[in-house]
Amino acid sequence: MNLKDQLRKYFIMGSQNCERDPVSILEEAASAGITAFQFREKGPGSLTDQAKLELGERLRKVCTAHDVLFIVNDDFELVESLDADGIHVGQDDMSVHTLRERFPDKVIGLSVSNQAEFDQSPIHLVDYIGVGAIYETPSKPDADSAIGMSWLRTLKQQYPELLMVGIGGINEHNAQDVIQAGADGVSVISAITQSENIQKTVMNL
Repeated sequence: MNLKDQLRKYFIMGSQNCERDPVSILEEAASAGITAFQFREKGPGSLTDQAKLELGERLRKVCTAHDVLFIVNDDFELVESLDADGIHVGQDDMSVHTLRERFPDKVIGLSVSNQAEFDQSPIHLVDYIGVGAIYETPSKPDADSAIGMSWLRTLKQQYPELLMVGIGGINEHNAQDVIQAGADGVSVISAITQSENIQKTVMNL
């Protein structure tokens, strides 16, 4: 599977997003057909140190068993410990230049939320960008205000070869609109963690 296909149904989660066992949620999502997973253990109530590593190891095993791309959010040591497939960072995280030197062969993703951020980012060093927030999102209190889909559409027209994943407020009801606007994939948190039927939700993404 090429990277574009692997980014199509991109699930992001940490224990702080879950009201039940995150490993069982990921197992259900992987069985249902997600193509990528980002371990994002960040924010209030999240695990640290050994507990974070142990959860990461269990989640990594699920992804390996189901051949799901495994990405770590903003923690290069965890990337190495878990032999992750890649790392995703935001604008204020570790520099992409440093990461590319450290991980020449791993997938690197970068979040961008407006044209100014895009223009100042070393896009040539990343494998994909996360564009958003497309819609208002309850999962990340610090998320930038929603940009809608017009900028995503413009960006894809200008850079058709650059892989783009829509982020922020996406669910099974609006995911197809985001894909039609030009996104190669959609990433979700609560659409899956709070779903009453993960199989159906992932299918509809």
